[in-house]
Amino acid sequence: MAAGITVGLLIASVKGFLVAGNFMHLFDEVKSIYWLLIMSFKTNAEIGGSLTLYPHQPTLDNYLVIFSDKSWYMGYVNAIINVLINVSLSLIVAIPAAYSFSRYSFFGDRGLFFGFLTFRMMAPAILLIPMVQIFSSLELIDTHIAVALTHCFFNVPIAIWILEGFISSVPKEIDEMSKIDGYSFIKYFYKILIPQISPGIAVTAFFCFLFSWVEILLSNALTVVNAKPIGAIMSRVSSIFVANISILSAAGILTLIPGVIFVIFVRKHLARGFSMGRVG
Repeated sequence: MAAGITVGLLIASVKGFLVAGNFMHLFDEVKSIYWLLIMSFKTNAEIGGSLTLYPHQPTLDNYLVIFSDKSWYMGYVNAIINVLINVSLSLIVAIPAAYSFSRYSFFGDRGLFFGFLTFRMMAPAILLIPMVQIFSSLELIDTHIAVALTHCFFNVPIAIWILEGFISSVPKEIDEMSKIDGYSFIKYFYKILIPQISPGIAVTAFFCFLFSWVEILLSNALTVVNAKPIGAIMSRVSSIFVANISILSAAGILTLIPGVIFVIFVRKHLARGFSMGRVG
């Protein structure tokens, strides 16, 4: 009896610590975003002065600089283009590959499958020089396709892993029934399978978006001006951080908006996806 009470108290304590930890993590995130937000409405002089919890002289000048300076606002355009190409290519490659791993067995299939995951564990810096040399020889430096393809090397393995779990949850009997009903493979793929794994596609797109949107090292090395995303631009001007802290704060706030919009549009699929498949 006493042992049972002790175990119960221990479990309750662990749950309490986990809840407290999650609350503190959420508090830190909200605090960071709030601090970034108020700095975006301050001048550099006010930021460099005494610590304040709100801007005493709010200004939109930092945002006006970003929206009026092509070197700034094109960074967002380039980042969105890179993300769209990357997510599209990753899904186009990963869905058929995940289906193959899920439905067919062949020699070395498990080794190849986990080999993809091992490749994903590599640090982007390892492929920096080879990627620059390859795309330089192809005359693709400072293009969106160079950045998107490089990001695909890292996104496709994790996309295959996630989608294979969702496709495996679809009964194979559905494949057989579709054949009996006269569905071609392509028609089955788009009419039956894709709707069944739509939560998995949303989760995969989310992770691909997340990597491509925040990745800086490869994007900075593969671009010069025309295709440089906002993250690389912000890292470039951080060398003179003190002089640009208010503009960087405004740029940081604006980088949050596309992610928020993406989550809002696919939130239902994400909620289902995170409770199913590989990421459940």
